Amino acid sequence: MTTVVVGGAGEVGGLLARLRLPDGPVVCADVRAAEIPGTAVIVADACRPSADLLGVLRRADTVVFALPEQVAVPAVVACAPAVRPGALLVETLSVKEAVTPALARAAASQGAEACGLNPMFAPALGWQDNAVAAVRVADGPRTAALLGSITAAGARVVELTAGEHDRVTAVLQAATHAAVLAFGQAVVAGGADAEALLALAPPPHLTMLAVLARITGGNPEVYWDIQVANPHAAAARAALREAVTTIDTLASTGDRDGFDTLLHGVEKHLGDRAPLLRGYCARLFTMRLSARS
Repeated sequence: MTTVVVGGAGEVGGLLARLRLPDGPVVCADVRAAEIPGTAVIVADACRPSADLLGVLRRADTVVFALPEQVAVPAVVACAPAVRPGALLVETLSVKEAVTPALARAAASQGAEACGLNPMFAPALGWQDNAVAAVRVADGPRTAALLGSITAAGARVVELTAGEHDRVTAVLQAATHAAVLAFGQAVVAGGADAEALLALAPPPHLTMLAVLARITGGNPEVYWDIQVANPHAAAARAALREAVTTIDTLASTGDRDGFDTLLHGVEKHLGDRAPLLRGYCARLFTMRLSARS
């Protein structure tokens, strides 16, 4: 079973290339050479596929498009006509509503299967105990086999529609990242340097600093795409702004009852998962001393 990973030199592409190696030959195609032991390499632009790339696409059982937002759809349009009937087309974007119709059209025109994936973790963490969102676009046995191999690698596959995916990731990613980056701006505005903060940081602040550093040390393009491309991200940021304004209003007016009501409302929304989350938080906080060493 041959897999072609278009964008194989990237982190997500590499993650999927390594996953597929036990199942057969893997070809990594990218504008720069991938360095994944055991895979074949083609240097090519998927938006203008070369004869070599078209040749391997014709023989592929699975074609993965692990590409940035701005080139993913053009690459699908350019490469899909070479794909044979029954093959599986896969995309890995963090926003699904725009790419899914293009993927569905490509699959229909070729008699192929199609699905969308979104690993909800940094690829360096690996599959184990992490979640992967999956959108079945044109279902079939190859789709089931791919999702099965992801599950076998230790990940949790959560299936959604494209619309459900983008609505929930607007909260999971867009609102979360915006909140952390806003916290970072508050840290900068506060004027204290990192050493001073770390010397006194209580566990919640230390955890937020750690998440902030993870984001600022990551790929800006990924975080930008999450904020810009998701059609529900603006609403998520608006809710975040309104929430901060509400807390500011409660504090500035001395409305303790309103503050208590806010806390109780959030606790009710978390439901019976709240104790589990508190336990997870307690385990995170036990790491604070080693984090400072």
